[in-house]
Formats: sequence, C-alpha cells, structure tokens
Amino acid sequence: MGRPAKFTEDQILDAALAVTAEDGPAAATIGAIATRLGAPSGSIYHRFGSRDLLLATLWTRCAHRFQEGFVAALAAGDAESAALHTPRWCRAHLDEAAVLLLYRRQDLVGEWPDRFADLNRDSTDALNAFADRHPGLDHERLVFATVDVPYGAVRRHLLARRPPPPTVDILITTACRAVLPP
Repeated sequence: MGRPAKFTEDQILDAALAVTAEDGPAAATIGAIATRLGAPSGSIYHRFGSRDLLLATLWTRCAHRFQEGFVAALAAGDAESAALHTPRWCRAHLDEAAVLLLYRRQDLVGEWPDRFADLNRDSTDALNAFADRHPGLDHERLVFATVDVPYGAVRRHLLARRPPPPTVDILITTACRAVLPP
C-alpha cells in the first residue's frame, strides 16, 4: 500500500488556476504549479501524467462549474437568467472566468485529451431543449442573447483583470429583451 496523497486533485488544480489566471497559460508549467502548491513536481506528474492533462482537467472543471448555473437557468425556462449567469459567475469566480473565457482550449493544451472532447454537450443540450419548449423561437437569437452577448460583455473586463461592473447586467438584460420575444 502506497502513502496517502499529500495534495488533493482540487488543491493541484487550484494552484494551476492561480498560476494560469495571474500569468497566462505559458507560465503554467508543472514546475510553477508545484512551486505554488509547495509540492514536488513528481507528485503532480504522478496525479496527472502531463501538463496537457492537468490543464485540460482545469479547463474542464472551470467549464462544468460555469455550465451548472447556465443549464439550470435554461431548464427553469429563464433565458434572461441564463444570460445574466455569465457576468454574475464571473464576479464570483474571477480566476476561473479568466481561464475559461480568455483562453481557448488550444491556448492551454497542445494535445487535447479525447476524454474531454464533448465538453459543451450539457450547454448545447440545454439550449436545444429550451428552443424545443419554445416553438417559433429562433435558435440563433437564443444563442446570441444567452451566449454571445454575455461573453462579449464580460470579456474586456476580464482582460483587464477586473470583474464586470453591474451595468453589464443592465446591458445584457436590455439586449436579451430586444432580441428574444417576450
């Protein structure tokens, strides 16, 4: 029987998140993450096997955490709340938002592991189900109002490493109401 792990997967991912959010994906080396965590780099390689797998796992964790609220709002039949989930989540999870919304998966990981291939399935399914429950609703309008507008509204604030201000919510709400039928 081997020794119990000194660091959990979440602790390693939290260290990777901090390095990536502060200094960008190029700085997120196994060595930098190990230093941030106070762990030997071998411990990280033992848990994840490669930098690509570690950063893919991090990005996936961020995506799933974000998607939970987005999917729940759509399941509740509230497209406006789904759209407002983006700036609200960004305010509450600035580092995760920076990793998720500022860097494409290709920026983080050279070789994307197959097991993470269908990452947006839950969001896509939720958007499709919402559209199915609202006959006559144009799917492109739904995606524009709940995905494109919120993403565009928060991106420049995240680039400046600051949370989106509350006025962003007002603008997203205005756009939602203008684009989607009542």
